[in-house]
Amino acid sequence: MDILTIVILSLCGALAGFLAAYYMVNNVVLKKKKEQILKEAETEGENIKKEKIFQAKEKFLQLKSEHEQFINEKNSQIQQIENKIKQKEIVINQQNSELSKKQKEVDLIKENLKNQVEIVNRKSDEYEKLKQEAIERIESLAGMTAAEAKAQLVETMKDEAKTQAMSYINDVMDEARLTASKEAKRIVINTIQRTAPETAIENAVTVFNIESDEIKGRIIGREGRNIRALEAATGVEIVVDDTPEAILLSAFDPVRREVARLALHQLVTDGRIHPARIEEVVAKVQKQLEEEILETGKRTCIDLGIHGLHIELIKLIGRMKYRSSYGQNLLQHAREVANICAIMASELGLNPKAAKRAGLLHDIGKVSDEDPELPHAILGMKLAEKYKEKPEICNAIGAHHEEVEMSSLLSPLVLVGDAISGARPGARREVIESYIKRLQDMENIALSYPGVTKTYAIQAGRELRVIVGSEQVTDQQAEQLSMDIAKKIQDEMVYPGQVKITVIRETRSVSFAK
Repeated sequence: MDILTIVILSLCGALAGFLAAYYMVNNVVLKKKKEQILKEAETEGENIKKEKIFQAKEKFLQLKSEHEQFINEKNSQIQQIENKIKQKEIVINQQNSELSKKQKEVDLIKENLKNQVEIVNRKSDEYEKLKQEAIERIESLAGMTAAEAKAQLVETMKDEAKTQAMSYINDVMDEARLTASKEAKRIVINTIQRTAPETAIENAVTVFNIESDEIKGRIIGREGRNIRALEAATGVEIVVDDTPEAILLSAFDPVRREVARLALHQLVTDGRIHPARIEEVVAKVQKQLEEEILETGKRTCIDLGIHGLHIELIKLIGRMKYRSSYGQNLLQHAREVANICAIMASELGLNPKAAKRAGLLHDIGKVSDEDPELPHAILGMKLAEKYKEKPEICNAIGAHHEEVEMSSLLSPLVLVGDAISGARPGARREVIESYIKRLQDMENIALSYPGVTKTYAIQAGRELRVIVGSEQVTDQQAEQLSMDIAKKIQDEMVYPGQVKITVIRETRSVSFAK
């Protein structure tokens, strides 16, 4: 072995010894530190335990104090409630005592009343006996029974009451005429003067003019196929006769007549007339006419200043252009009624816009295809309700022929406006036979009353003059007769405007000088 190896081994042994010694010393030191830490932890734990026990005792004492305070407050409240109950019991006992006293007093009063009633009954029996004896004595002196005297008195009182009632009615009617006639006339006259309506000119036939009679053959077609196709497509009867340069289009529905007229015009202008072309043109014209109806309704609403109408109501207004009533164009009539109602509403201090709206819509039931069995006023009211019109507008539409009860001030305005528009001269055309029959029925109603000798319907049926016998009818009866005839005519007849009933009674004394 050399010296270097010995040195290295020595160093290694020294290092190993040093490490072993260091490890042993370090273990001893760590063990001492561990024991010291454990002692400190035990000491600190004991301190914390004592502190927590002390805090718990303090919390317990605090809760106990609060609980005792709460119990004392509850006991105090219970004591107060018991005191109040005792006081109420004392008051109730006093009231019961007073009620018992009053009940005894009431019993005494009832007993006294019962005795008095018995006394009154005895007196009443005695009175009835004396009354019966007096009646029998009076009957023997008067020579008639009490029932006969009562009947005679009732008849006398009825005659007097009827006379007084007629006199009162006359006074009231005279006063009403004096106070209302001037203002009513002023409003109606101003309303009529401020409108400029047209006269009735429409009918159930439309004349289609052609340039030459050669076109008639083309319209008829081979074996009449063209004219049959046209009639089937439009629902209009086409009359081709010997009338030069004219073809008649006959139908009750003016819309269908207008469709047929426009379709014929396009077919004749185009020159191609055959069944397929006819159906194509008629369909096209119907679509154009629907657009024109909507445009007419919108233009009418704009002209009258009416806004917010449902689109279906606007279409119904446009369809009025192709309808007529007694020859009076329905749209022109509706516009006229709307203006009349607005003017009267302004004069009376009402809402003119609402009145104009009700007047324009009052006849929409005439142009609707829904439920044709209903009266047009009721149907129009239902349509207005369906399209969310206000209740007063709906009532005015339904009540303009008095088929429903009037519930707003607009209703009588629409009724009067409709009557003014339909009754003015030139507004409506009437068949002569029905006109004469209406006058005869009016005269016959008046002749059915006793005492009537002659009747005359004058002024186109707007006045009925009734002549009565002076020996059969008194002046008071004549007044009653005029009201009875007016009511019967109003209930049984249909007529435009109003009818004035004039009863004439006169006495003539005639002698001859010879």
